[in-house]
Amino acid sequence: MQDEVSSTGGDATPPGRQPLTADWAADKEARYRALFEAIDDGFCIIQFIDGPHGPLSDYVHVEANSGYERHTGIPDIVGKTVYDVAPSEGDAWVKLYREVLDTGRPIRFEREFADAGRFIEVSAARVEPASLNQVSVLFRDITERKRAEAELRESQAVAWENMQRVQLALGAGAIVGTWFWDLPHDRFSIDEGFARAFGFDPATANAGLTFDRIVEAVHPDDRERLTSAVEQAIRHGGAYALQHRARRADGKYYWLEASGRVETGADGTATSFPGVLIDIEERRAVLAERDRVTEMLRELNETLEQRVAEQTAELMSKEEALRQSQKMEAVGQLTGGLAHDFNNLLAGISGSLDLMLTRMRQGRVGELERYIIGAQGAAKRAAALTHRLLAFSRRQTLDPKPTDVNRLVVSMEELIQRTVGPQISVETVAKGGLWSTLVDQNQLENALLNLCLNARDAMPEGGKITIETGNRWLDDRSAAARDLPAGQYVSMCVSDTGSGMTPEVIEKAFDPFFTTKPIGLGTGLGLSMIYGFARQSGGQVRIYSEVGSGTMVCIYLPRHHVTEVMETEAEPQIMEPVTSRKTVLVVDDEPLVRMLVVEAVEDLGFVALEAGDGPEALRILRSDAVIDLLITDVGLPKGMNGRQVADAARELRADIKVMFATGYAENAVLSHGHLDPGMQVITKPFDMTVLSNRIRRLVED
Repeated sequence: MQDEVSSTGGDATPPGRQPLTADWAADKEARYRALFEAIDDGFCIIQFIDGPHGPLSDYVHVEANSGYERHTGIPDIVGKTVYDVAPSEGDAWVKLYREVLDTGRPIRFEREFADAGRFIEVSAARVEPASLNQVSVLFRDITERKRAEAELRESQAVAWENMQRVQLALGAGAIVGTWFWDLPHDRFSIDEGFARAFGFDPATANAGLTFDRIVEAVHPDDRERLTSAVEQAIRHGGAYALQHRARRADGKYYWLEASGRVETGADGTATSFPGVLIDIEERRAVLAERDRVTEMLRELNETLEQRVAEQTAELMSKEEALRQSQKMEAVGQLTGGLAHDFNNLLAGISGSLDLMLTRMRQGRVGELERYIIGAQGAAKRAAALTHRLLAFSRRQTLDPKPTDVNRLVVSMEELIQRTVGPQISVETVAKGGLWSTLVDQNQLENALLNLCLNARDAMPEGGKITIETGNRWLDDRSAAARDLPAGQYVSMCVSDTGSGMTPEVIEKAFDPFFTTKPIGLGTGLGLSMIYGFARQSGGQVRIYSEVGSGTMVCIYLPRHHVTEVMETEAEPQIMEPVTSRKTVLVVDDEPLVRMLVVEAVEDLGFVALEAGDGPEALRILRSDAVIDLLITDVGLPKGMNGRQVADAARELRADIKVMFATGYAENAVLSHGHLDPGMQVITKPFDMTVLSNRIRRLVED
């Protein structure tokens, strides 16, 4: 006969065993649930599911006992995910349990469950088979244990700190006494050192000694603080430490530190209070000194800015005084040299005029010419000296034009060679494609000739002069070294093979009247004139020299983007008078100069009108008189300078020609060297023939 099979299609029930029934299964589930709930620890089963970070990146609680809520404080956990109950820690918990799921290795750890406000101890293991993706977790709340451990560690730390302090004090010999306070009976016992520290008699100190007697020996300012600290230590138990001052036998107060520990009985009642006294007088003195120094440093830092400002102002004042002293020294040197040279020139002029007057009275007019020539020569030398002074002060009137420096050097080469003599060779090294520069050509020629003469004087036995031109593109660093703005410059350098210069001489080389030549062989204005001319032209001069290795002086001039315009200057020649009704207005506050100009105008056959200042000239300009040319000095009195007079004249008479006559003209008055069409400048002192020629050209153009 065939064996019977179960209704479920499974195997037959083994012989001797009754088939499983629903009641039996229910009983088993009840027993399992009762056992599950009997576990005091928290227990749960979690199942990994897909989550916010991909597959198996979250888990849900599928089983949990009542201990879960007891140990975490979280109710109804079943069905909740980790991010539901621990949103800030979810990633960390997933990482921990995912490793258990992946490796099958159980783990045990302690961890703070921050979202639940607990510390828990955890054991976790994978539920087999692994395909279930489940992990069982058994845990308990250990928050109180952790708190107790922390308190124990803190107590141990305090005890260790006290022990270290006592050991340090013992090692330093700083412990001066000990005490023992029987708190229930309020009896103090102190040793001999404690008694002396508080000014007590060691023989009788322990007789009826109480805490109140101890307080009486403490400094009045420290008593309340001491009493409060002691009461708090007795109330809470544990370590105690306080610094205060106590009166000793000499009646003075000294700093002590009382350090001890309140012991408690089983019921938490304070029983005793033993401790030691530590002498901290020296330590407090060190701390006080440190605080004093710290305060000084703080005050120093607070007043540093003010003191730096005061010292800076003082230094600037001293520097200004030094500059003023140096300025006065330079002025003294300048005026001394100037007076010497001008006195010589004035002596020649005045002496020639005196002799001319004498010879005219004697009727010896045939001898007048040589005195006239001598006076004119002295006057021209005086004018040249004045021009050098103006160049040094950067106040000379320049006539800047686009200039080809190569062409200028070539045109000067023959003159330079004749001037320096045959024993010195002159070589020029011209840069191809040299840029143009805007400069007064006459002044640049004078500067070149002066440099070559200086080079000649540095080579008395002969040698070689090299004149070299070049294009220089100066970056910020190179320009700063030459005290120039960065940019493009044209250089003209004159070098020699002479004796060279010391650094001390180079430093003073541009000072007025400074010269290394013997008396009578140099005025000391050559280099200062070159320096002033270069600076007024927007450039610079630099000296490069070593003793025994020769000298090179370089003039740097700004590049100008306009090609040189070649002009020819006619030689001065006396012009015949013309018969014309042209009218010239002469304005000058110096009567003698005005008279000479008026006579030059009338000698040309023109009508001359004259005024001594701006307002007077303005009245004439506003009249009905026909005026073809205005000749005016730049520096005029009564509130109007020559430029203002010229501007007013142009407004009243648009076609009027203007000639400025000046010996000292600021660029601002002359529009920075740029004059309007129909305007010219003639520099005092001027040659009368040149003046006449210019007047005639302006009037007849």
